[in-house]
Amino acid sequence: MPLNAPPTRMIVGISGASGVIYGIRVLEMLARLGVESHLVMSRAAEVTLSHESDLKVAQVRALASRWYKAEDIGGAPASGSFRSLGMIVAPCSIRSMSEISTGVTTSLLTRAADVALKERRRLVLMVRETPLHTGHLRSMLQLSEMGAVIAPPVPGFYAKPESLDDMVEHSVGRMLDLFGLDCGTIRRWGE
Repeated sequence: MPLNAPPTRMIVGISGASGVIYGIRVLEMLARLGVESHLVMSRAAEVTLSHESDLKVAQVRALASRWYKAEDIGGAPASGSFRSLGMIVAPCSIRSMSEISTGVTTSLLTRAADVALKERRRLVLMVRETPLHTGHLRSMLQLSEMGAVIAPPVPGFYAKPESLDDMVEHSVGRMLDLFGLDCGTIRRWGE
């Protein structure tokens, strides 16, 4: 990266919540946009992947520019000096969200999110849980007050999706909009 050039890399976390396709699609879209991706998958995400996809962990890792083990607490994304556009956790489990909201992190995934917050970088959490109890909502409020964007993957039916893939594309495209990245896959309201 040239001196003083804005970073063209993003940290992608995939946690153990249902919806690993969101993280996979984020990696695919970033590759299409030429944005360097740095992936951290939790162990629970690896288990969820085996239930929700025919892809293997190695295939998902291959979609990223670089990947790190969740236990690699010394990985580059654990440091504020590692410049990036920010981080997206797609999907974000309640456990990961709770660790991030308290600052008591146990993995590189949640540490990298904590670093994004402390460095005032964009942090988008695609929280995948319903219904939510008061403790979940309090954690979300706390994160929002710290600067995180809580963005559950809610389909935009005005886009008239014809498939599950259309809904995933739209949700991920909207999340990447939050980083100023236009994937060209979103049917926008009024356009």
